Amino acid sequence: MTDANPAAPMRAQGLAAFMREKSALRLESLIVLALLVAVMSYASPYFLTLANIFNIVLATSTIGILAIGATFVIGSAGIDLSVGSIMAFAGVVGAMVAAHLGLPWWLAVPACLAAGAFAGWINGLIVAYGGVPAFVVTLGMMGVARGVALLITDGQAVYGLPEALIWLGQGRPFGIPVPAIGFIVTAIILHFVLTHTRFGRHTLVIGDNEHGAMAMGVPVRSLRIKIYALSGLTAGLAGLFTMARVNAGDPTAGMNFELAAITASIIGGTHLFGGRATILGTVIGALIMGVLQNGLNLLAIPSFWQQISIGIVLVAAVWLDQLAKRGVE
Repeated sequence: MTDANPAAPMRAQGLAAFMREKSALRLESLIVLALLVAVMSYASPYFLTLANIFNIVLATSTIGILAIGATFVIGSAGIDLSVGSIMAFAGVVGAMVAAHLGLPWWLAVPACLAAGAFAGWINGLIVAYGGVPAFVVTLGMMGVARGVALLITDGQAVYGLPEALIWLGQGRPFGIPVPAIGFIVTAIILHFVLTHTRFGRHTLVIGDNEHGAMAMGVPVRSLRIKIYALSGLTAGLAGLFTMARVNAGDPTAGMNFELAAITASIIGGTHLFGGRATILGTVIGALIMGVLQNGLNLLAIPSFWQQISIGIVLVAAVWLDQLAKRGVE
């Protein structure tokens, strides 16, 4: 997007109006979710049972948390292909702290978050100051984070987690899975950050027009580092919940999760090339992915067809997004 005066669009419509437009939930996402629920309910009598609904929410929570972090990155016109590997790396670090180092169990929580944020910070640092495209940097981190997780565990899952830590993945206060609560809380907090803080506003500004953001005085480089660190932090949180849910730090966890996270974000209304993002839409997108996968499981559809469906949904979401963008223009 180029303008003779890059800052002109911001002055013309105002930052508040810009945010209302660029972070609004798209009605199409809700319609798709409603239709998908209707179809799956008709196809399987077990779909709308309370137990299955909790299963959907639990399965959605991991991808949803990853997708929320990806929303900030994509909204800033970036990409993060390493979130699945960072999730595994963070889970392994947390499991080793809790099971092998003899430290209090609760230290595994900040260990997971710090490991994820650090990996994301490295991504952001190289993207911002190294001049290397985000696609290449995060593709490299995908291999590095996964490789380090396999190296420090000798390729084996880390078992022996304390019960208090396992509760974070398997506990159900009031019948609601703890990871689902974490997903909801994360969505609420980061929705506020995206729509009501300078960090969130500037994230979408640099995604919409980086030169205009610079003209406005936005510290683009430092902001990009923070955005990728946030993506790593959410990956660390997803790693924490996954580790606790399966009662092990698994270095192979999160394979291909980056594809599902990006898909959920784009389905929800985040523009693949930056400038528009919505956390509420990402939540809807993650639920669409969860409902689709759960419904296919109930219908005994083989897992490779599920991978095909995710790929088709991703391409269709980007295509429809481009059609909508052309219609606006």
